[in-house]
Amino acid sequence: MRIAVLVRDRCHPKKCSYECQRFCPRVRMGDETIVISQDQDKKPIISEPLCAGCGICVNKCPFEAIKIIGLPEELKTEVVHQYGQNGFRLYRLPVPKKGQVTGILGPNGIGKTTAIRILSGQEVPNLGKFEEKPDWAKVLEYYAGSELYDYLKQIVEKKITVSFKPQYVDSIPKAFKGKVRALLAKVSQDYMPIVRDFGLEKIIDREVETISGGELQQVAIAATMLKEADIYFFDEPSSYLDIAQRLKIARKIRSLAEEKGKYVMVIEHDLAILDFLADNAHLIYGSEGAYGIFAHPQPVRSAINTYLSGYLRDENVRFRDHSIEFDVRAPKPLDNVARLINFESLRKKFDSFDFESSSGTVHKGEVIGIVGPNATGKTTFVKMLAGVIQPDEGKIEKSIKVSYKPQYIKAAESESNVEMMLRMALKGRFDGTFFQTEIAHPLQLKYLYNKQVNELSGGELQRVAVALCLGQEADVYLLDEPSAYLDSTQRMECAKTIRRIMEKQQTSGMIVDHDVYFIDMVSDSIMVFGGEPSKKGISEGPYGMRKGMNVFLQRMDITFRRDEETKRPRINKTGSRLDREQRGWGEYYYQE
Repeated sequence: MRIAVLVRDRCHPKKCSYECQRFCPRVRMGDETIVISQDQDKKPIISEPLCAGCGICVNKCPFEAIKIIGLPEELKTEVVHQYGQNGFRLYRLPVPKKGQVTGILGPNGIGKTTAIRILSGQEVPNLGKFEEKPDWAKVLEYYAGSELYDYLKQIVEKKITVSFKPQYVDSIPKAFKGKVRALLAKVSQDYMPIVRDFGLEKIIDREVETISGGELQQVAIAATMLKEADIYFFDEPSSYLDIAQRLKIARKIRSLAEEKGKYVMVIEHDLAILDFLADNAHLIYGSEGAYGIFAHPQPVRSAINTYLSGYLRDENVRFRDHSIEFDVRAPKPLDNVARLINFESLRKKFDSFDFESSSGTVHKGEVIGIVGPNATGKTTFVKMLAGVIQPDEGKIEKSIKVSYKPQYIKAAESESNVEMMLRMALKGRFDGTFFQTEIAHPLQLKYLYNKQVNELSGGELQRVAVALCLGQEADVYLLDEPSAYLDSTQRMECAKTIRRIMEKQQTSGMIVDHDVYFIDMVSDSIMVFGGEPSKKGISEGPYGMRKGMNVFLQRMDITFRRDEETKRPRINKTGSRLDREQRGWGEYYYQE
């Protein structure tokens, strides 16, 4: 079974010479394997029954807009939804479980949000018959006798109510103008208990458009939970939140299933939080923009380990050509390593916020992870090192070059594409072997080169911003939340890319992030931030990795262990045997 996918946003019919059609052996033999569509776009359509899978059209297309994919024949009967001829296809659906949290784990762009839209009743699946108007009656007939039938029947008959938290919460201020109080009151008049639970009292009377990304995420989750519903969908609930907030939110979401017996489904890329939050999980694998296949559910630990291995044993499918591994590294000896930058104790006062850091040193080739609650000065500290703002007290060496990626990134208003923008910013470095091999390839930028910068998704824009930062010539690279909007695989590749570049160039990196897996993979040492959020921030370190994480996790009041199979960090359940033992030993970050 072959499927042909035309990646619509890469196809440029006006610039196309149709080399794919000219060289196709079936066309030369007289078969019209590739024809020109008669729609307004005039884009090519590949006849899948006639396609021999030779791959010539894929290689001849200058825009990399064509994919020819071989799939098992039995999947032909399991297509759930297809977006037009040669369009994206989704195979199978995840199954909600009453009284359990069901996780969905997989890369961006392969159908997770489409599946949630179908399960929430927002979209009617066409079962691959894209020429016909989709019909719920046909869908129910297709699923008759299956585990999903009863659930979908209740969705169609509106016997199940749905509450849905969208992925991109930064779009909420565009849709709602007013105060946080008014937004929550639209959902329920009894909103104060959840406001107190989430600690939102300080922002309750602020305009929605003025609150931070983390505050907006908490408001969106609170509004979702306030609605009385039978099934709750949370699309990436941990974005913008610090670790303490992520754990608090995870416990609240779990309570919907455990205490109220609701259906709960969560899409989450922070694997530590997903492991802590979900009971079972569905992997989804495939090709971005081409197809997605939901695997059968597994216990969440097994699902995450399978995802990291890249091999689905039950279906004998390898969905990634390499496994993702966590190394339990020995502490990096820094005593004899050249110092790159020294900074004194720094202080900065704002109208309502006061920040103070300890003095410290950054060594060549060292990657420092920066951790701590939101609104305690992490971004302020990074901006002082970057020279974006000046400290009121203390000095920083000025003889170094700094490349800085800010926390919040916005697409340029210009209509230039990604390649043009990177060429202009990086000049000759763009075409260099180092940039193309060590940065562009692992971050998969080649598929974005022809896209307009102002049309990139959140994850695409993040990858471009990270590449732009790492591609500059600098002594210190400061990256503020580089994992935001990246899927789990992209996060691990990004972490490895940052670490590899620092080691090869003997430059240094300072990384602010809230994903423990990301920090664990990228860091040699740790700076710990604390204080009173939005009032006073204090930083300590850099410490060695073990000491720094122990200081941080003790403040967060959580302990981590390592998975025996993959060595990935896992959160211990509060009060469990391991949790009690590690607290007794003072080992909150257990590496053995």
